[in-house]
Amino acid sequence: MTDSSVQGFKTVLHPVSDLAKAKGVYAALLGMAPQADSPYYVGFDVAGQQIGLVPGGGPQGLTSPVAYLHVPDMEAKLAEVTAAGATVKEAPHDVGGGRRVATVTDLDGNVLGLIQDA
Repeated sequence: MTDSSVQGFKTVLHPVSDLAKAKGVYAALLGMAPQADSPYYVGFDVAGQQIGLVPGGGPQGLTSPVAYLHVPDMEAKLAEVTAAGATVKEAPHDVGGGRRVATVTDLDGNVLGLIQDA
C-alpha cells in the first residue's frame, strides 16, 4: 500500500565535528549560503531538499548517508569542493547512458556523491 502523503526524501542530515569548517565545504558543494545557521544546526534548502549539518551527529548520534547531487559540470564541481577541503574518494566514471558519478569525502569523512547526466 502506498501512502499518498509521502513526498520522497526531503531532508538529509550529516554529522560534523567542526560546524564552521563543514559549512564552508557544503556551501562550496551546493553553491549557496545556508538558509538556517545556528550553533546546533546549519541547513541548506536546495530545490526543496533540506541538507542539514548537525554537530557531533546531534542528539540522535547520526551517521552519514551518501546523498547524490546532480551537477552540470563534474570537473568544475570537484575542483571547487576539493579547494574547500573535500577529498576525492571515487574518481568520476561512466556508469552507462552517459551518466557519470564520483564521490568525495568532507572534512569529517562523510561520503558525498556527485552525478552528471549526459
